[in-house]
Parts: sequence; C-alpha cells; structure tokens
Amino acid sequence: MKIAVFSSKAYDQQYFGNDCDSGFTMTFFETRLNAHTAVTAQGFEVVCCFVNDDLSEATIKVLKEVGVKLIALRCAGFNNLDLQAAQQAGITVCRVPAYSPHSVAEHALALLLSLNRNIHRAFNRVRENDYSLNGLLGFDLYKKKVAVIGTGKIGSTFARIMTGLGCEVIACDPVQDSELIKLGVSYVTLEHLWHQADIISLHCPLQQDTFHLVNEQAISQMKPGVALINTGRGALIDTKAVISGLKSGHIGYLGLDVYEEEADLFFEDKSNTLLQDDVFARLLTFPNVLITGHQGFFTKEALTAIAQTTMANIRAFAAGDFAAMQLVGK
Repeated sequence: MKIAVFSSKAYDQQYFGNDCDSGFTMTFFETRLNAHTAVTAQGFEVVCCFVNDDLSEATIKVLKEVGVKLIALRCAGFNNLDLQAAQQAGITVCRVPAYSPHSVAEHALALLLSLNRNIHRAFNRVRENDYSLNGLLGFDLYKKKVAVIGTGKIGSTFARIMTGLGCEVIACDPVQDSELIKLGVSYVTLEHLWHQADIISLHCPLQQDTFHLVNEQAISQMKPGVALINTGRGALIDTKAVISGLKSGHIGYLGLDVYEEEADLFFEDKSNTLLQDDVFARLLTFPNVLITGHQGFFTKEALTAIAQTTMANIRAFAAGDFAAMQLVGK
C-alpha cells in the first residue's frame, strides 16, 4: 500500500520510519495538501495529513479523482476537513484522537509559568548583563482560580496539573468528567467562567459553536488582568478582539501555541522573509504575549504515539478491519 505523507518534516520521516511495515511504502512531501497539490497523490491509496493541510471539498474531489481511498490524519482535530464531502466521495477518514495529552497540557503550563514569571524577558536581560528585576513581577499560582474550557484528554490532564499546584479549578464542557469532580473541579457555565477566572486555558475542539469563542463580548466579562492560554486551535480566539483587550490592559497575559492564520506561518523557517501578517506582527509587539509555533505536541512520546496510531489505522484499513480504526464521524 502506497502512502503519501503531506506537510512532512524530518522528524516525521524519523518516527514513521521506525513504525512502517514491509508492504507499505511511504513517500514524504514537504508541501501542504490542498486543491492544487492534491494531484501529487496520484497513484497513492492513502494520504497522511496534518493540522494545516486543506481537506476542503475541492481537495477531496481531486483526491477521489486520483484514486485515494483513505485520509489518515496524524492529529486529533479535524476542523480542516469537510467530512461530508469525504463521506460522499467514499473516502474513509481516520485520526489520532489521543497521543500524549501530557505533552500539550504541560506546554500550556509552560506558557503560563513563563508569562507569569517573565522568563522570556528575564532570559534576554541576563544575556545582556542586565540583572534588574523591574517589570518582572509575577504572582503565585497557588489558590488562583483556573478555568479549563474543554475537559477531554488534554483539558482534564491540564486540570489535574493545576489542582496539583493548589489552584481552584473550574471547567466548562457539555460532558462532565466525574474523576475531575472527585478532585474538586466544579463545572460552571461559560458566563460564570468568564467572570470568575484568573486564568483561562482553552482545550476544546474548533467547531461551529466554538469559532471565536473568545471574542469582544467574552473578553468584556473577564476579570481585568486575566491570563489567557490557547493550545487548542487558533480560531477559538478572535485575534483582533484579543489585541484590543491587550491594549486596554483587560487581558494581562496571553500565551498562544496556535494562531487562526497560522497555516501560512507555522512549521516553516520564515527568518529571511518579511512578515506579511499585520495582525500577527501586532501580537509580537506586546511584552506580555508569548507565542510558540504549534509545538505543544512536539515531544518524543507524542511523536511516537502519533506514528504508531496512524500506522495502526492504516494497517486496519488494509485488513478491512474498520472496527479497529479511529474513524472520524463514527
């Protein structure tokens, strides 16, 4: 079975190479999959895609025409996929619903701690022989009220970490986690959450009802000086509204591992090009904003699990064992 891996990097080749069986041939393409590049999949039965590949109706139409039978997402989210178009085209879609929730949850904590204690600014000062502490004042996380939006595998892991630090954790999710409740986590409405939280961390999927969940109205209800962390999907946040919140001081800290227009930025070396995204450029001007390039998943454990689960899905598809697959839409 021939597999075309799009948006691939050297680390993808390393980890997938460790888990690829004989009988499977993997070809790695650095280019992103979209309606224009989908013809590259000619002769491949499987395309393996990542978070910023474009799996719109137009792309899927081309994939069907060139004979693709399976879309194997090597990520948990599938907001970049037109599932209805895939189903109508008769193309099976699978994903990796859980790889290492600790990797993303711990990265959310890293963003929060770095912002709060100004680690990124202190690092630069010390390198310049400046050991002054003015402007680096932080706060104790202990007993702060932390809000977790979305308590799936990643969100629940983050909630457990924060309870371990002595925080009061509240959460919002249509499905409540009984184990979190036993730990003392309280489930509340979004309106209550906006008003009460000192720290808000986003871990929900990007869907129609969560698009720009954090918008001007939501921000106006938050505590002044709130810390906002997003390691979920970029479009959970209305970036322009957040910039207004930062300018007014209503948002005190912003940590992002995702950005709603990241497809044209992240995972590539742009150091020798001019930044064309004015909104993103404005974010970079704030000293209380810390941005990483969608690296929350980037641990040895997570990459190993992603490769193993993706290949297990493909093996099950080849064997006709759909019950063993992590199917999207089932």
